[in-house]
Formats: sequence, C-alpha cells, structure tokens
Amino acid sequence: MQNYELKASCLLFLRHHFDSINCILNFSVAVWYCSASMESNRGQNGIQLLLAAEQEAQRIVNAAKAAKMARLKQAKEEAEKEIAEFRAQMDAQFQRKVSESSGDSGANVKRLEIETEGKIHHLKKEAGRISQDVVQMLLRQVTTVKN
Repeated sequence: MQNYELKASCLLFLRHHFDSINCILNFSVAVWYCSASMESNRGQNGIQLLLAAEQEAQRIVNAAKAAKMARLKQAKEEAEKEIAEFRAQMDAQFQRKVSESSGDSGANVKRLEIETEGKIHHLKKEAGRISQDVVQMLLRQVTTVKN
C-alpha cells in the first residue's frame, strides 16, 4: 500500500509541476526523486510503479506540448487576422487619398479655370490703374535730355 501512496504523490507532483513544456528539467528531477524514494522497494513492484509514473509524466509533457502548439496556432491565426484588417484599413485610406487628390478631373479643371480668371482680372485691373503713370514716366524719360 505504501508504494501506491508513493506513486500517487509522485503523480500529483508531476501534474502540478509539468503544465508547460519548459519544465522538462524538473521532470527528470522528479523521476529521480521518485526512483530514489522507491529504491527502498527494489522489487518488481517498485520498478513497475516507476515505469507507470514515467509514462504518466510523459503523457503530461505531451499534453503540454500539444497545448503549446494549439496556443501558437491560435496566436498565428489572430496575428494574420490583425494583419489583414490593418492592410484593409491602410488600403482604404490610400484609396481615399488617391480619390481626394485626383478626384473628378473636371472639377479640378473648373477650379483652376476660375482661379486663373481671377488672377487675370486682378492683373488687368492693376495694369489699368497704373498704365497712365507708366506712360507718363516713359514720355518723361524719352523727352528729357541729359548732359
């Protein structure tokens, strides 16, 4: 009965400490601990209990590996989803910028025509305002004789 209790305590120890793959070193220490504890029971029963404990520990390690792989797969899928969302967002933003800058070329042409007409009107107005002064200055320069 003492061997059964020892096996149960070893299994509880293994289950408690081997939830992740990073505990393989602790696994070997635990197996050594269990084997040292069972060394007093050198009979066939002690070896079988040790083998059973090792098999249970291997099952726990394999389960931890499988859980880790599942977490990695889930993280990869989530990352790919986030990348796709980000790419779609950036593409939509780019398309919006392109449509704003190029937009309707007819509207841009119309806007440029209006601006050009406004500038031409302003220049004609200024030329009309100062043209008399320019003519007077030119006449004075041409008719004035300098020694």
